[in-house]
Amino acid sequence: MDEDGAATGRSTDTEWDWARAEDWQPPSELDTGVPHTARMYDYYLGGKDNFEADRKAAQAAISAYPALPLLARTNRQFLGRAVEFVASRGVRQFVDIGTGIPAVGSTSEVAQRVAPDARVVYVDNDPIVATHARALLASHPAGHTSVIEADLRDPAAILGHPALAGAVDLSQPVALMLVAVLHFIRNEDGAQQIVRTLRDALAPGSALILSHGSPDFASRESASEGARIYRSASAPLVLRSRSGVEPFFGDFEFVGPGLVQLPLWRPTAGHVPTSELPEGWQDVSAYGGVAFKK
Repeated sequence: MDEDGAATGRSTDTEWDWARAEDWQPPSELDTGVPHTARMYDYYLGGKDNFEADRKAAQAAISAYPALPLLARTNRQFLGRAVEFVASRGVRQFVDIGTGIPAVGSTSEVAQRVAPDARVVYVDNDPIVATHARALLASHPAGHTSVIEADLRDPAAILGHPALAGAVDLSQPVALMLVAVLHFIRNEDGAQQIVRTLRDALAPGSALILSHGSPDFASRESASEGARIYRSASAPLVLRSRSGVEPFFGDFEFVGPGLVQLPLWRPTAGHVPTSELPEGWQDVSAYGGVAFKK
């Protein structure tokens, strides 16, 4: 892989059988009547790990913004390309916060394919995510992968979690992954400070992999309706323009092509090449980028 060029075109597909919602009973404390952002995202990807309330909310969101399923797929592909790139640069520790429902092309799958010794910690605040991730890990115990149930809005709790300390050495480079999660954190909840706290805990050579929904490519009506629909979900939708997303990277140095629309970040064979972008790709309302700590 060229350091500044696109990653080599290796597919992130796998033949694994992933844990499904019908294989387990949801925890008693889980309110399946409230749409959850992670399960809505699973629906956009064509998954089965969602409930009626999630499907209804997701369908309403798609009606307002038909490109949502395409956005979800291109975001998943961005994650795969970014993890492959960072692993190829020698990073062997990954902390994926707001991981969502496990799916093909997950962080651990990609990272441990490039580097079998890669250590991955998944962090999410939804019991359904933790349940599915642990079921997956029990069935496919490849590499060193851990699951932490914690909330991005409490970064100190994440950094101080004993499971994180047992899996990751923060004195060595770490890939911090905030993929499609910060647009569920309000400015008044300290979104910038949350990311700053996490960035400051990382050693030089660490990477930040980040994607974020934006109103820059959608109509004002679609963005407004999407925000309205998510007000009834487990977290609000806070779309930010490019100028609102870039500060999350602080003084980390971007790798080319910088912070760009998701399909344009190092497209490869097996993903969405720029020469064969699907119809409607211009409507993919999200940015993505990777930057390293000096």
